[in-house]
Amino acid sequence: MLKDYSYSVVERFMRYVQIDTQSDPASTNFPSTEKQKQLAQLLAAELKQMGIDDAKMDEYGYVYGTILSNSPQKNIPVICFCAHMDTSSDCSGTNVKPILHQQYKGTTIVLPDDDTQVLTVDNYPYLKEHIGKDIITASGNTLLGADDKAGVAIIMDAAQYLMQHPEIKHGTIKILFTPDEEVGRGTEYVNLQYLGADYGYTLDGGEAGHLEVETFSADAVTITIYGVSAHPGYAKNKLVNALKLAGELLTVLPKGEWSPETTEKKQGFVHPVRMEGIAEKATIEFIIRDFETANLIKYEERLKHFVETVVGCHPGSSFEMVVKEQYRNMYEVLQHHLQVIAYAEEAYQRTGLVVKKEPIRGGTDGSRLSFMGLPCPNLFTGMQGIHSKKEWVGVKDMKLAVETLVHLSQIWEEKTLK
Repeated sequence: MLKDYSYSVVERFMRYVQIDTQSDPASTNFPSTEKQKQLAQLLAAELKQMGIDDAKMDEYGYVYGTILSNSPQKNIPVICFCAHMDTSSDCSGTNVKPILHQQYKGTTIVLPDDDTQVLTVDNYPYLKEHIGKDIITASGNTLLGADDKAGVAIIMDAAQYLMQHPEIKHGTIKILFTPDEEVGRGTEYVNLQYLGADYGYTLDGGEAGHLEVETFSADAVTITIYGVSAHPGYAKNKLVNALKLAGELLTVLPKGEWSPETTEKKQGFVHPVRMEGIAEKATIEFIIRDFETANLIKYEERLKHFVETVVGCHPGSSFEMVVKEQYRNMYEVLQHHLQVIAYAEEAYQRTGLVVKKEPIRGGTDGSRLSFMGLPCPNLFTGMQGIHSKKEWVGVKDMKLAVETLVHLSQIWEEKTLK
């Protein structure tokens, strides 16, 4: 841990999670919810209070700030620390009540506002690593918001440490907080030219020591099935119900493979996430995921075959299939910038951590940022049980992440040739 430093990460985190920043996947606005700007404005103000004079929130709700270089060396690459401010729509983020459990005993935790929400070491084995340490949960009615306000609080505390300790030499460091990551739009209006960074690190990972340099590649697929409308009283041999065809399509999807509930590790999947419609027209939205980008096309062709089979059995019906790229495996970019990974590994080691590289069965802002020209692996925050009422985070992990960012800032300065 950082010597003679009073960490602010816990106090910050406990405050930040009480601000509702849930994003809305159905919104066409940006950010998808205006309430995200409440946290953005607060963060910009707190950065200014630290002495980061250019800190600001822009019209889209992004927060930018610069910790100026204090090194006599020139040409140090500019690095960026990034986290997202929004929380998932999968679980309520309104009236979050964070609870600090001091010196966790390893016993069952029953959350007070809903006694059906129970945390045990059997369900969350990583709790064993925090016995005798402090952990934070919500109260049982909401998610906690560690995804990704743990990342936000970690970056804020690391920024405070660097501003208070000018003896720690580093190059220029950029800070970026994004809205709408949870709805897949976190980088939609980011101004990378204004940001001016060469490399980035998202703080959006889990267990201490985990370093994520691979993500899924991802597409979204929308299938619209058109039936034939008719008055139900006189529909014999006329009506083709699009809702029933949509149900048939879901029924013919493979049961023992190809879905999130039947895959793990580097296996991809096709996952229906939303359906709506009437007898005349029904729409099903899918997400397609795999670590090999080329497999997405294969999955989409197979899905199209299933649709053609179903629709082909019902004369008069038809369908449309629209594919939209979402993000790509960040390693396709990072493999050409291995120093950004190597320096993170060294920072972990200086913090006393064993590096564990694991692929993300999902994506981060870093996926898109990497392909936008900002190579950007993902660092740990300690978050666990995300998107659920059982979400929790270890205080030890958040403090280790703060220390890791300090070491990482030094390493980029040290590695630059004089």
